[in-house]
Amino acid sequence: MHVLTEHSRIDHALARIDARVKILSALVILAMILSYRGFAFPGLVTLICLILTFGMGVRLRVLLLRYSEPLFIAAVIIAVKLLFAGKDPMFSAQFMGIAINGYRDGFLEGLQIANRIVSAVSLIALLGFSTPFAEFIAGLSWFRVPKGFVEILMFAYRYIFVLFDDAQVIYQAQKNRLGYSTLRRGLSSFGTLAGSLTIKAFDHSQSTTVAMMQRGYDGTMPMLKHKPFRLHEVAMTMVLLICLGVLWKI
Repeated sequence: MHVLTEHSRIDHALARIDARVKILSALVILAMILSYRGFAFPGLVTLICLILTFGMGVRLRVLLLRYSEPLFIAAVIIAVKLLFAGKDPMFSAQFMGIAINGYRDGFLEGLQIANRIVSAVSLIALLGFSTPFAEFIAGLSWFRVPKGFVEILMFAYRYIFVLFDDAQVIYQAQKNRLGYSTLRRGLSSFGTLAGSLTIKAFDHSQSTTVAMMQRGYDGTMPMLKHKPFRLHEVAMTMVLLICLGVLWKI
């Protein structure tokens, strides 16, 4: 399962690091990002993650797609904080008889939250690009993440792409029949597409359940066997976390 890493070089040095080490490091750095009050540390983490991501051969277009939704959320938070939070006036304007006030302290608070969002997304994106999904799931299992959650995550990951292929087939068939030629027909076609995918999801779930039961599935999902931790990876990770911890404390 290399779908998450198909846009990057899986022979990169970061991709060869034990998934458990990367998951634990990401959790520690994520806690630092969320607890930091300021711009410097999240900005530094973002810069490092972007450098490593581009070093793995990830294209800019793919990275922008990963950032599209978080950046939209960050922009909304900045706008809300600017207009509705704060006490230090930044500007005042009238729009259709409605007074609109912007606050400097609210704007700065929104920028801090947006900075943490971008930094956290950069970190998680780097983890996703550098870790094959099977190894990521095995790492979660080693950390004693609830078995039911891990199994649901595996099945969801598997059938997201199956349903995506089904959606492409249905969409192309509708498009060839001018199903999206007008807004009204487009909405109708989209409703048909969504209904068809829902039915297919139920069909896939039933067929998967029957197939697994016939193969003796007893609720236990076999995972990858982990090799012992490599000392140099653990040592380098500890040094990195200590350095970041010092920067976080400053």
